[in-house]
Amino acid sequence: MVVLLGPNGAGKTTTLRALAGAIGLQAGAVLRDGLAVRTALDKRARAGMALVTEERSVFPSLTVEQNLRVGRCNVDHALELFPELAGRLRVPAGLISGGEQQMLTLGRALARAPSLLLADELSLGLAPKIVERLLAAVRSAADSGIAVLLVEQHVRRALEIADRGYVLARGRVEAEGTASQLRSQVADIERSYLALSDAPFENQ
Repeated sequence: MVVLLGPNGAGKTTTLRALAGAIGLQAGAVLRDGLAVRTALDKRARAGMALVTEERSVFPSLTVEQNLRVGRCNVDHALELFPELAGRLRVPAGLISGGEQQMLTLGRALARAPSLLLADELSLGLAPKIVERLLAAVRSAADSGIAVLLVEQHVRRALEIADRGYVLARGRVEAEGTASQLRSQVADIERSYLALSDAPFENQ
């Protein structure tokens, strides 16, 4: 499980979208299992990639259950991950809370048993209790063998559950290392959210 950190505008979402095949590359290459990947997003998804964007990707007029079935996922597995959704199955997804919508989005992605999960700002605008539930589900997915790349604004919490991290600033990697190494720099990383310094982070 790798976490991608950095201030607004650093290039985190752009990186994630490029890895997913949602946007084209200006340079470089995306490698998966050592091989260059040039297919579009839909084909990468069919090959085992799951993408969860910061927008809660639900079909608002469909019920929670219909949203899960449209995703062709294991509904029972999704409810095991987020039992809070069990009592909301017949409710249109547009009428459930933002936290429940994000649980639905993440649960649908994980219940398809992907080999790779790309997740962008799962916690955006959500209560701490919901954030804990979402991040715990992502960590559990990583423990089960799913490769995870997470963009996350909660620096300390993200580094608690990640194995490795990268810090972006102005589109460049300014620091990288194990989560433990980056935790020792957490004050500098958090300051980067408020103001970018001309001095780069010390690399580990």
